[in-house]
Amino acid sequence: MGKYGYTSDMDFNEKLIIGIVRVSESYKKASSAIFRNYGLTFAQYTVLRVLEGSENGQSAMGNVSKIMLVSGANTTPIAKRLANNGFLLKKNDSKDDRLTILEITIKGRQTLKNIEKEKNALVRKYLAGYPDTMKKEFLVNLKNTLRAR
Repeated sequence: MGKYGYTSDMDFNEKLIIGIVRVSESYKKASSAIFRNYGLTFAQYTVLRVLEGSENGQSAMGNVSKIMLVSGANTTPIAKRLANNGFLLKKNDSKDDRLTILEITIKGRQTLKNIEKEKNALVRKYLAGYPDTMKKEFLVNLKNTLRAR
């Protein structure tokens, strides 16, 4: 019996996937506590990071949704709250009125900069003891797994 009176009958592959999910959920919970101090949820932080990494700090909402692996219906209220709080601008695409463009604001960029030190310390804590070569290989494998699905 395990620590909580539970014994898993999962095969190794399922245990590995569940382990990745558990680490992800643990990181999400810990980082959300940091982001909350800056008025952001985990999803809002992620939208800002996507925009920060996009050309000219802007991207179509549909592209942001695809990068985040969520539906547009989930991204819309997140973007609305970010816009209402001054972290991003929402505007129509000049070439296609059906597209909504999201653009990170100076406030959004500054907030990400303010978060960076704490967030990086948390990331280092999660990855302590793993050499860069192992981390690079794991990242390649995760990307390949996502592409294969």
